[in-house]
Amino acid sequence: MLRKSLLYITCFLAFPGHYFSQSEPEGLVKWMTFKEAQEKNKTVVRPLLIDFYTDWCGWCKQMMRTTYSNPGIAAYINANFYPVKFNAETKDTIEYNGKIYKPLSKEPKTPHELTIKFLGSSLSYPSTVFVTNNFEYNLLTQGYLEDKKIEPILIFMVENAWKTVVFDEFNQHFSHTYLDTNFKKIPVKITAIKDLEKIQKSKPRKVLVNIGTGFCNTCKVMTKTTFVDTAIANYINKNYYLVNLDAEMNDTVKFKNEKYYKTLINNYPLNTLALKLSNNRLSLPALCVLDEGLNTIEVLNYYQSPQQLKPILMYFGGNAYKTKPWKDFISEYTQPKPPASKK
Repeated sequence: MLRKSLLYITCFLAFPGHYFSQSEPEGLVKWMTFKEAQEKNKTVVRPLLIDFYTDWCGWCKQMMRTTYSNPGIAAYINANFYPVKFNAETKDTIEYNGKIYKPLSKEPKTPHELTIKFLGSSLSYPSTVFVTNNFEYNLLTQGYLEDKKIEPILIFMVENAWKTVVFDEFNQHFSHTYLDTNFKKIPVKITAIKDLEKIQKSKPRKVLVNIGTGFCNTCKVMTKTTFVDTAIANYINKNYYLVNLDAEMNDTVKFKNEKYYKTLINNYPLNTLALKLSNNRLSLPALCVLDEGLNTIEVLNYYQSPQQLKPILMYFGGNAYKTKPWKDFISEYTQPKPPASKK
C-alpha cells in the first residue's frame, strides 16, 4: 500500500530533465510485453503504462531519448508501473485482459486491433495509455510528454487520485503546488493534536484530521491547495478544527487516555494513532472527520479536491449527516437553485 519508492518523485521535480547525456535507444525504462506485464500483475498488482509507437514516428523516438531517459522518471515508472512498449502497427496476435486482438491487415502502416481499442479513431503517436491494475480505468494521453507533463499523470495513477477526481482538475492543483504557486488562497488555522482535547472542552467543534506522510505527493497537493482554497479555508476556520498528522511520526501521543506510538504495521513503520483515527482503513491521503466527542464518523481516503470536499464539509459540519442520507444531501446540493423572485 505504502511505498518508499514514491520518494523518486522528488528527484524529477527538483531537477528539470536536461541531464540525460547517456540516454539509450529504449530509454531507461524496463519495457516488457503485454504478456509479461499481465503475468506479473497476477502476483504483484501495479498499473500499466502502455507506450503506443510506430517505427516511423520521430516524436516517439524523441520521447525515448528524453522523458524515458530521465533517471528519476524512469526509476519511478520501473518501481510503480508495468511499462509496456507496443508497436501500434504490429502484425502479432495479442491477448489482453482475457481477449484476443489481431492485426487488421497485412498491409504496412495499418493499426492493430488493440490500437483501435485504446485509441479509437484518433491514431496519433506517440500515445500513452495508463491502466489501473484491475483494468477498471484507462487514461489516454496523446502526443509527446515532456517531464513536466508526465509527472502529474504518474502520481495521479499511482496514488489513486483517479478514484476521486478527474485528471484535468487534479493537474490544475498539482501545478499550483509545484509550479504556479501564485494563486488566490487564505491561511487555514491548524490545531496541534496535543491541544485538541483541551480546546474541545471550552469550545467544541468537529475535527478534521489530515493524515499524510513526507513521501505522499497527493497529500502535499491537498495541503498546499485544497485546505487553503478560499471557500474551504473559510468554512474550516468557522466550523472545524484542522489537525495535520504525520502517519510516520516518531512521537508517542496520548489521545483520549490511550497512548499511540510508532511501530511496524505490515513491515511498514506507522504511528498507531493514524490507524486508530482511520478505523484501520488507512490509504493516503486520509481525511478523518471526528465529532465533538473526538469519535471518527467518516474517513475520506485518497485525494480530495476543493470542489469535491466542500459539500462533504457542509454535510458533516451542518449535522445533516444525522438526519439525511448523503445521496439525498448531494442531490439537493448539486440541484440548480431557482432564481430569486422579484418583489
